[in-house]
Amino acid sequence: MQRVMLSGKIHTATITRCLVDYEGSLEIDPELLKEANILPYEKILVANRNSGSRLETYAIPGKAGSRDFCLNGPAARLGKVGDVVTIMAFSVVDAAELEDYHPTVIVLDEKNEIKSRHN
Repeated sequence: MQRVMLSGKIHTATITRCLVDYEGSLEIDPELLKEANILPYEKILVANRNSGSRLETYAIPGKAGSRDFCLNGPAARLGKVGDVVTIMAFSVVDAAELEDYHPTVIVLDEKNEIKSRHN
């Protein structure tokens, strides 16, 4: 049996930009993607704490070190600058791997700097 499990999570990220005239996705600092075990172009679920909206899109790498989170395309209509979001990626895991399985989670502060990590 296989299960779909949380594999990477960025908790309490603050949206820094929204660009409606773009193909669509969420642009994320690649340093934070790596820390959260989320790959560029990987499918993600984004939950907006402020509006309650949830959207599926994909992660695109932005400028390293920028700490930017930019909603692009139609996703930009589901949030605004200053909104706090949780970004989650999921993986299919074999049942045999579940006993020692733990997702990678980073928690950010209001400046999108890492304040804690969980594995």
